[in-house]
Amino acid sequence: MPEITLPDKSKRNFNEPISIEEIAKDIGPGLGKATVAGKINGYLVDASEVVLEDSEVEIVTSKDAEGLEVVRHSCAHLLAHALKQLYPEVKLAIGPVINDGFYYDILLDKPLKDEDLQIIEDRMLKLAKTDYKVVREVVTRKKAVKTFKDRDEPYKVALADEIPDEEIIALYHHEEYTDMCRGPHVTNTKHLRAFKLTKVSGAYWRGDSQNEMLQRIYGTAWPTSKELEKHLVRLEEAEKRDHRKIGRQLDLFHFQEEAPGMVFWHPKGWTVYRVLEDFMRSKQIESDYEEINTPEVVDRKLWEESGHWDKYREHMFITEIDEEHANEKRTNALKPMNCPCHVQVYNQGLKSYRDLPIRLAEFGSCHRYEASGTLHGLMRVRAFTQDDGHIFCTEEQIEAETKSFIELLSRIYSELGFKEFEIKLSTRPDVRVGSDEVWDKAELALEEAIKNLDLKYEISEGEGAFYGPKLDFVLTDALGREWQCGTFQADFILPERLDSTYVGDDGEKHQPVMIHRAILGSFERFIGILIEHHGGALPVWLSPIQAQILNITDKQGKYSEKIRNLLQKSGFRAQSDLRKEKITYKIRDHSMQKTPFLLVIGDKEVENETVSVRARGGEDLGEMSVNEFMDLLQKKIDAKN
Repeated sequence: MPEITLPDKSKRNFNEPISIEEIAKDIGPGLGKATVAGKINGYLVDASEVVLEDSEVEIVTSKDAEGLEVVRHSCAHLLAHALKQLYPEVKLAIGPVINDGFYYDILLDKPLKDEDLQIIEDRMLKLAKTDYKVVREVVTRKKAVKTFKDRDEPYKVALADEIPDEEIIALYHHEEYTDMCRGPHVTNTKHLRAFKLTKVSGAYWRGDSQNEMLQRIYGTAWPTSKELEKHLVRLEEAEKRDHRKIGRQLDLFHFQEEAPGMVFWHPKGWTVYRVLEDFMRSKQIESDYEEINTPEVVDRKLWEESGHWDKYREHMFITEIDEEHANEKRTNALKPMNCPCHVQVYNQGLKSYRDLPIRLAEFGSCHRYEASGTLHGLMRVRAFTQDDGHIFCTEEQIEAETKSFIELLSRIYSELGFKEFEIKLSTRPDVRVGSDEVWDKAELALEEAIKNLDLKYEISEGEGAFYGPKLDFVLTDALGREWQCGTFQADFILPERLDSTYVGDDGEKHQPVMIHRAILGSFERFIGILIEHHGGALPVWLSPIQAQILNITDKQGKYSEKIRNLLQKSGFRAQSDLRKEKITYKIRDHSMQKTPFLLVIGDKEVENETVSVRARGGEDLGEMSVNEFMDLLQKKIDAKN
């Protein structure tokens, strides 16, 4: 009979096979009630799964990350159950878990609106309160196909037909409702209480624009109502901070149909971009990077040699040019990334081991074809600029370069207002190139560098690139959202494909390791993150206008212009608003523009040759000389406030 080993290494013996749920109840009634799934020898299973032999068992509740996924997945099925009751004609497609929630794709003639979501949600709550059991049934492909043909669910039939022979097919029964899923799911809907439907949008079946358009219903689910409410407040705040809304409000940028996924930067937005670029340039120079610039349009031959033509062509913008006086057409592509071009720069001239490491950096303009449905303001675009860099070094130099890069990245993130970040070390995938010996060396070098800096990290097993292991750097913004920005990837393949070499101390040619690295990722996306992180109130040093001068009447116009010129000549970004509007109106207007400092000029200020300073947020700093204000402004800039 099975002996159960728990995570604390304690053991429990049972006289007969026993389910995960029953094991949890045996440990304690509270744990039994909270159990939503379990693990048997490391594999996530339904709480109803029976342990037949000696095993390591872990009880999973909704407080665990995997348990919360089970709850959210179960909510997706609960949503589908409610939909079938409300709209019997609906056809169900897929309902996966996503970050913070779930969705379900459906075919329904009736276009769903926000008011419909509340009706559907009410039905979900009604179903959940019945505390019905969710029953798992393992079936053959034949039975699965027949089940969904009988239920007139063509999408489910198509999915069942495509499941590999070696995969288990499971049906989950919810009273009169049946769905197909890998699972696991909760065994009872009593675990499904804290959920909310959030929005509905369109989505193509299988993500292919050639297929029919479905409706996608999004929802979120949490272990408790309190956590749900907290999340909904975050969503509300995120809506207020949406960079697209703030971008319009502050006149930073716009998009239009003639150039989908490509940014039209306005003067103020472009100022932010240039300041950020200059900041990054100065930091890279301090770290011994040499800046280069490479072509945006490159012949397909290079992309074939690099391997991108075969693996990445669907994401590339391709052009065919009939060259004047040429006998054949040339096929070019806008570069989707800078890596092969940087290799071309490295390959010019013979390199010695004494030259390494060579650090090349480029603010490289890239273009990638992204499906129109995935475009999202600055966060997902088709044209973007990477703070791209490549380090060519020996295998022995990987650890030192990793350490140096993390120190650089830490300084930059800190000055940008992100004091903490997470590191994920992604190790060798099943499908990879290069010897195990080289992978061992690369993985060890990355890991040792992190440890030597006394930094915490997670290991993502098998998530490395096919050409080498990588580090991903994840920022957390003011709302607690995570953003993967920086990356550091060791590549042993591209130098080989593009014939990069250096002469070693043995006089022989060797291939360098090519390290791909970025800190911001893309300027567009990172500026979007900064806007939302700060709610549009960018730090003084990044603000497009640092000081706005406001005259009370026309009599102070000349003095206001004098102050503006003085500030501009001193290197500050200042403007003057001389409109014939009430001063209260102008203060309110520029406060809405989130300008860091407002300088109010009246007769007294002209007479005393001073300015009255109001800080962002309405704080009155009083009257001061122009020099005193400039000292204050410079201190704020230097402190990166």
